[in-house]
Amino acid sequence: MSHLSAQYSSTLRVHLDDRPGSFARLAQAIGDAGGLLDAIDLVRVERGTKVRDVTLLASDPAHLESILAAVGALPGVEVEHVADRTFHLHEGGKIEVTPKTPLKTRDDLSMAYTPGVARISSAIAERPELVWDLTAKRNAVAVVTDGTAVLGLGDIGPEAALPVMEGKAMLFKEFGGVDAWPLCLATKDVDEIVAAVAAIAPGFGGINLEDISAPRCFEIEERLRGQLDIPVFHDDQHGTAVVVLAALLNALRVVGKRPEDIKVVLVGVGAAGTAISKILLAAGVSRLVGCDRMGAIHSGQAGLDARLAEYAKLTNPDGERGSADDVLAGADVFVGVSGPGAVSADAIGRMAEGSIVFAMANPTPEVHPEDIHDVAAVIATGRSDYPNQINNVLAFPGIFRGALDVRAAAITEEMKLAAAHAIAGMISADELGPEYVIPAVLNRDVAPLVAAAVASAAERSGVARLPAAP
Repeated sequence: MSHLSAQYSSTLRVHLDDRPGSFARLAQAIGDAGGLLDAIDLVRVERGTKVRDVTLLASDPAHLESILAAVGALPGVEVEHVADRTFHLHEGGKIEVTPKTPLKTRDDLSMAYTPGVARISSAIAERPELVWDLTAKRNAVAVVTDGTAVLGLGDIGPEAALPVMEGKAMLFKEFGGVDAWPLCLATKDVDEIVAAVAAIAPGFGGINLEDISAPRCFEIEERLRGQLDIPVFHDDQHGTAVVVLAALLNALRVVGKRPEDIKVVLVGVGAAGTAISKILLAAGVSRLVGCDRMGAIHSGQAGLDARLAEYAKLTNPDGERGSADDVLAGADVFVGVSGPGAVSADAIGRMAEGSIVFAMANPTPEVHPEDIHDVAAVIATGRSDYPNQINNVLAFPGIFRGALDVRAAAITEEMKLAAAHAIAGMISADELGPEYVIPAVLNRDVAPLVAAAVASAAERSGVARLPAAP
């Protein structure tokens, strides 16, 4: 059975016969069905009956249905209704706009809106740079998607992508103090997406591209970066890359190796894989072999499109060929951003001593950690139920916070490297170990440290409009 999770938690309102052992039988039925009791509340007592709210955890929808069937079959138990807690959390959306100043009097209204606001608009018209000081632009990021590459769901459309974008906006605010706005576009056309984002850009201090399928995401980001004077950041690429590098820097400390001495095999050369490869090369890795379904990508390979041909020039300096399993022999690091079964446990066993495995496919990793725990020195995944979770939330709130703080015109490679080193530096030598190479995703100290490092790097890169704080 898969991992019990709060995402499949439900609250049952049940009527139980008021006699000894009634609740014990209910609890036993839930446990026998593989569920986990999470909370129990007494709602009221009626004649001969007690009404309780019972919250339980399941592993998936089918598992929840089997638990409900087991409960419904009990004598003396009536299920009044079932509330899916995840659906309940999303009712009415997860974000809202809250005014920063009260509107209690006519004077308040005359300053915040008409007629006083006309003075502010006139000032900005005369000096456009005042928009940064007199509007929310200084702290606003647009989270833009077309809904074509959402989580593990794929092309589900802009409406279905909206809950994910709302969640992203929550993370921006919660960890970076950034006001983020979901913008789900009803088009897959590259020209239309670029035009739409460029048109709304005046109201934002940064653009976060999200869940846009490859290869279109590369062109969209490149064109927008060329047109706009605010940061444009495709988080699926660069956020993932930053956190992977941070985890790798610490994992190398655990096994006593250096970036310039290792061989890395990466499987899945899409948006994330391409960005990870580039940041690892920038960090000093020289022997990196990228693989797709056809095996190792190498220079001179027939049938490569322009993007992969360029990728081949940057990687695989020894011209290795064969499957991912083949080229893993003797490798120091495996990075997976593909899907389950992309490599075998046997191939992991043929890696160099002190091997590092980042199997990040979600929800099922490329290779199960349980199958390699005795051969890999460090294992990381994209899941929260294993140690060392690679999660973008460690990167993007702090990166945008730092960029906004200095009004950066772009996010440079130096800023991304600074973010990775800041995340890695959160773990002291005393704390560092095989099961702790990356901070926990809920660590509130990460984003401020990343923001400070990114702001300083922006100033060094020449893209900051304001000086970084001391």
